Amino acid sequence: MSSYDLVVIGTGPGGYVCAIRAAQLGLKTAVVEKRATHGGTCLNVGCIPSKALLHASEAFEEAGKHFADLGVIVSEPKLDLKKMMAFKDEGVAGNTKGVEFLLKKNGVDSYRGTGRLAGAGRVEVIAEDGGNQLLETRNVVIATGSDVAKLPGVTIDETVVVSSTGALELGSVPKTLVVIGAGVIGLELGSVWRRLGSEVVVIEYLDRVLPGMDGEVGKQFQRILGKQGITFKLSAKVTGVEVGKKGGATVTVEPAAGGEAEKIQADAVLVAIGRVPYTEGLGLETVGVQTDNKGRIQTDSQYATNVTGIYAIGDVIAGPMLAHKAEDEGVAVAEILAGQSGHVNYGVIPNVVYTFPEVASVGKTEEELKKDGIRYNAGKFPFTANGRAKVNHTTDGFVKILADADTDRVLGVHIVGADAGNLIAEVAVAMEFGASAEDVARTCHAHPTLTEAVKEAALAVGKRAIHI
Repeated sequence: MSSYDLVVIGTGPGGYVCAIRAAQLGLKTAVVEKRATHGGTCLNVGCIPSKALLHASEAFEEAGKHFADLGVIVSEPKLDLKKMMAFKDEGVAGNTKGVEFLLKKNGVDSYRGTGRLAGAGRVEVIAEDGGNQLLETRNVVIATGSDVAKLPGVTIDETVVVSSTGALELGSVPKTLVVIGAGVIGLELGSVWRRLGSEVVVIEYLDRVLPGMDGEVGKQFQRILGKQGITFKLSAKVTGVEVGKKGGATVTVEPAAGGEAEKIQADAVLVAIGRVPYTEGLGLETVGVQTDNKGRIQTDSQYATNVTGIYAIGDVIAGPMLAHKAEDEGVAVAEILAGQSGHVNYGVIPNVVYTFPEVASVGKTEEELKKDGIRYNAGKFPFTANGRAKVNHTTDGFVKILADADTDRVLGVHIVGADAGNLIAEVAVAMEFGASAEDVARTCHAHPTLTEAVKEAALAVGKRAIHI
């Protein structure tokens, strides 16, 4: 029986980062991964492949609709979907091989198979062929991520009715794509197929898109996507999806509050109503690890479960299901196990929607501040007034900064616009150091850049923006 200081179950962003950091700190470390490749959902069938298709589909649309505006005259682009999928797969392979290299470089042992808690200080690895082996370990970190949330009464066949996984592998462009759920995954993948030629209809149970993000952001972003050709049916629920014998599906939709149903014919249906913790087959009940009413593993502030020596991070515990949140938790728990003071600042975890334009946020929304009774000042600056955005024809969106009314400390930042995912990093750093809106405003920003919109929004908090 091999013996370790730490065994990490799952090699998604949280798991592999945790293992590498633990090895750097001198812990003898192993990982257990059931997939043929490392990287978890994110690298294999999530973040990475979806961003490849977002990038490729955006280039396709640019060539067909916007190149002429720049004086670049090309013939009408033709879609080679097979080649686009190969481009995506190449990116996935490069990233997963990169993780494998990093684990080896740092001396982390890898075991292929399903990891299962087999008692105190033991992890059983069950191989695909049924063989098994036991690992002895002082500590275990569960980093098994999340799975697609199922819609009751709707069967996902990954051909006509697909999850995010199947939506990344469609063999042809559906004439009509119905997306169930107006969250990040649904809007990103809906954007991909809309650019490639699909008529996209998004159905959302709530009365807004991007639930949980700033309300003003959601409203403006929906208008932008509507102008791009995506149709929204809000405050609506899907009560049935019937797959036809010759392909396609009939989606039955009713008002969320009740009322007359309508039927929508679709070539493909994407179920994107969220994700749930993946703990199946882990043997949690065998050792008595406690979970909450949402199936999440319960942990304390040190990521420890109620069972000594067993920890959990990432999507299987409470908090936003984001790869970078899992990575930070992986580093934190590794440092804690090595006797250091690892921690994560949950008030400064950015969230990004990688559509075009992008949406990014960090910190509190206006709705949260009002609910908590916190007095704040808001500064907003539109990209229509930014020189770089004007010249690039990327003027959709705005930057909004929320600052404490008494201390001017930045409490939240919300951006809709080109490259918002990169722009948010500046204010995340500022918030990590407790910056005020004035600190951001007094920082010199290069001209001409989109970052100047961030500076102007910070100036607007004090009602002294220059360019509006």
